[in-house]
Amino acid sequence: MNKADNLFITMCKKILDEGYSSEGQTVRAKWPDGTPAHTIKAFGVVNRYDLSDEFPILTLRPTAIKSAVDELLWIWQKKSNNINDLASGIWDEWADANGSIGKAYGYQLAQKYQFAQGEMDQVDNVIWQLKHTPYSRRIMTNIYNFNDLHEMNLEPCAYSMTFNVTGKKLNAILNQRSQDVLAANNWNVVQYSVLVHMMAQVSGFEAGELVHVIADAHIYDRHVPIIRELIERPSYPAPTFSLNPNIKDFYDFTVEDLFIDGYQKNAQIKEIPIAI
Repeated sequence: MNKADNLFITMCKKILDEGYSSEGQTVRAKWPDGTPAHTIKAFGVVNRYDLSDEFPILTLRPTAIKSAVDELLWIWQKKSNNINDLASGIWDEWADANGSIGKAYGYQLAQKYQFAQGEMDQVDNVIWQLKHTPYSRRIMTNIYNFNDLHEMNLEPCAYSMTFNVTGKKLNAILNQRSQDVLAANNWNVVQYSVLVHMMAQVSGFEAGELVHVIADAHIYDRHVPIIRELIERPSYPAPTFSLNPNIKDFYDFTVEDLFIDGYQKNAQIKEIPIAI
């Protein structure tokens, strides 16, 4: 069994067996038919992925890596908050008539701040520090801006990245306030694993460890039978991941610069209900 599958199965079993149910409480999320979307949750989940050992993509079901990375680049590279700049329709439910999701995600990363080395945005500051002060303990981003929350159509779920260099390896912590385990867990893991690989390549390091911290990891009530079936599926060896080695500038990466070889996986789960 590959390690990403094993971590996912362990997390899901813990949530299902020991988690706290929101049944009987008033919840914000609803199903498209208006029914309250209840969850079983675990608080403070921490999963560690050694990116130097294997690429953490699930084989229990496929993760669409190029679509996931397209969204990542929409936020981190294009620094956009408009769905017209995104290839997929995953943000359509939260966009206004003009395609904007408000002052969220890419909008926050595009804002410029005065750093010691000059005015720049958060992404450029990370890249500058990795190249010039790589052993700093202050290399991080944060898009949970309280001043702008009222103008966000969805408050950021994955809101902070902290980068840390140990020897020749670039490690990172992804902080997430909330996660729909079935719909988004491996999607986010794949995205930020690729980001670590990209940042490592353009700054002269090797990808090390991604630590994923989830404050509220939950399984929705209508997802429970799907999860139970999913975690009983066979697991396959992790595929091989690589990036185009000729890319030296983060802003030059495209989804075509990702290479996955030997990705053996189970069938996709279709029409997963999404709570809004």
